[in-house]
Amino acid sequence: MKIAVTGGAGFIGSHIVDGYINAGHDVVVIDDMSSGKLDNINPKAKLVQMSITAPELEEVFQKERFDLVNHHAAQMSVRVSVENPLFDAELNVKGLLNVLENARKYGVKKIIFASSAGTVYGEQRYFPADEKHGKNPVSQYGVTKLVGEKYLFCYQALYGLQYVVLRYTNVYGPRQNPHGEAGVIAIFAEKMLKGEQPIINGDGTQTRDYVYVGDVVQANMIASKEDVVGTFNCSTATEYSVNTIFQLLQLRTRARVQKKHGPAKEGEQKRSVASYDKIRHVLGWKPEVSFQEGLNRTTDWFAESIAKQAVSVPPTKADKKKKVSEKVK
Repeated sequence: MKIAVTGGAGFIGSHIVDGYINAGHDVVVIDDMSSGKLDNINPKAKLVQMSITAPELEEVFQKERFDLVNHHAAQMSVRVSVENPLFDAELNVKGLLNVLENARKYGVKKIIFASSAGTVYGEQRYFPADEKHGKNPVSQYGVTKLVGEKYLFCYQALYGLQYVVLRYTNVYGPRQNPHGEAGVIAIFAEKMLKGEQPIINGDGTQTRDYVYVGDVVQANMIASKEDVVGTFNCSTATEYSVNTIFQLLQLRTRARVQKKHGPAKEGEQKRSVASYDKIRHVLGWKPEVSFQEGLNRTTDWFAESIAKQAVSVPPTKADKKKKVSEKVK
């Protein structure tokens, strides 16, 4: 298949690109590189450096004639959405609409959309939340993800554009950006390995459902099959508190740091955990990587990355421009 992966230079998107390449598909990465990294991009993929809001996106769809679009480009931070809701909506709503309009015009058969089980359900009434749980997001990010789901339903009803929604819980693993994606595991792991002090927001008893990025890739591979449609949680149905994560990472990294708490953040839920019963029964997917194993793989990757940074020379602006031009072909 000819597949577009928007946001394919980012944490989750780049792993999905690798999955498609390994399966023999022809992949085009569409990414504005505002947070994505060139080093993340599979050398067998083609890079188009462009925002999903750009009018020129139509030229890409017209030329490439994609069979499938895997849409991961987004403003993905709850905190940023609270601080700047107009920016959040610009990317997560207007950007999606630009993708959908071009998909409709140029024969795309299906869209896979990365949604958020951690935010679209809001403060949960029962645990774990299944797909039938009420949708009452308490952050602007959650609102825009839910709006995205509604647009997908609309485009399917009006134009026959098929879709799969994957509602992720908190995805973690190698390549996660501790500075731009606000993942607590990535933030804590990097700081502890560098001997810096992590800050726990609030009392640390807030819990989340953490799913390893490799398992997320497998869910996307299954979702890409021609006969698969629908909305599914991609989760583990298990929750861990921030305090527990701090302790586990402290043991793994042998960091000599103590717990330090800061103020709680606006828009963050107290407890979030989602059921994966539907995706297990319908598609045969389940999480395979245990939390401890996932933490081990993640901290190992951060340790290697920090070691490489320590011995490498920072690239100049000219080097970066040259590297981008070599990728965009």
